[in-house]
Amino acid sequence: MSPFEQLQALVAQDMDAVNTLIRTRMASKHAPRIPEITAHLVEAGGKRLRPLLTLAAANMCGYQGTHHQLLAATVEFIHTATLLHDDVVDESDKRRGRPTANLLWDNKSSVLVGDYLFSRSFQLMVETGNMKALGILANASAVIAEGEVLQLSTAQDLSTSEETYLQVVRGKTAALFSAACEVGAVIADAPETHANALYAYGDALGVAFQIVDDLLDFGGATATLGKNVGDDFRERKLTLPIILAVAKADASERDFWKRTIEKGDQRTDDLAHALRLMDSHGTLAETRQKALAWAEKAQQALDPLPESALKSALVGVAGFVVSRVV
Repeated sequence: MSPFEQLQALVAQDMDAVNTLIRTRMASKHAPRIPEITAHLVEAGGKRLRPLLTLAAANMCGYQGTHHQLLAATVEFIHTATLLHDDVVDESDKRRGRPTANLLWDNKSSVLVGDYLFSRSFQLMVETGNMKALGILANASAVIAEGEVLQLSTAQDLSTSEETYLQVVRGKTAALFSAACEVGAVIADAPETHANALYAYGDALGVAFQIVDDLLDFGGATATLGKNVGDDFRERKLTLPIILAVAKADASERDFWKRTIEKGDQRTDDLAHALRLMDSHGTLAETRQKALAWAEKAQQALDPLPESALKSALVGVAGFVVSRVV
């Protein structure tokens, strides 16, 4: 059994309740397109890692109520809303191996249903009556949007640094991981040291998760990724492997990156050449090491928490996230 499956087993009863909440709250009396689009994405086989983190954090901290289920559903709705919006922004046609909602329906529907899910998420979190949890998730929603805008404003800019890349990742991906973990501790009224530890775990896990995702784009199996290998290159996304390669490029290599990324003039063999350049400079291996370091940072963040089966599962999940590139 993988660490992820162990985590699922430990919170299975809670997760069943969360799945019921999600199905109930994504319904709409007046706009049947809302549940159609939401179900297309929600039922697409995602791992539901973020809500699992909320449930695990709350249970680790001894929570006995049911409000952690509301927060877990909130986290999943926020995540689903951002996916709907991202696919429109990125003009994607595939998500988790299936056609995107914007391809099957249209951009307008995807944006508006994403807005609906954001609104639903705030209704759910308000029901907990916990202002601190509400503040954490509201802040995370703003940070996610900020990260996406930063990514948009730095897109195709070869001067983008690793520091800026991490700022984007911490916004668009890690913010929801850290919030998902922290609210579990907050709803359980856990000590601040435990809440901070879980926040740090989620932050580092989210960064590792995104770096791995970016790395796999240059060498993962299409069936595993749910997208085509090299899509990020074709979409001219400045992910860490390319940023590191640009930083080490000579004049002719920089001309190649300018043509393919800045100008978007891509030819048949350009992806293969990009891979050769990254390999020659060792940037794929360097990216892998950075992912492993962030996963280790996530594991170490949990040190202040008492030993438990859930803690062991979370430590294992951090290793599992990067196991795809080991």
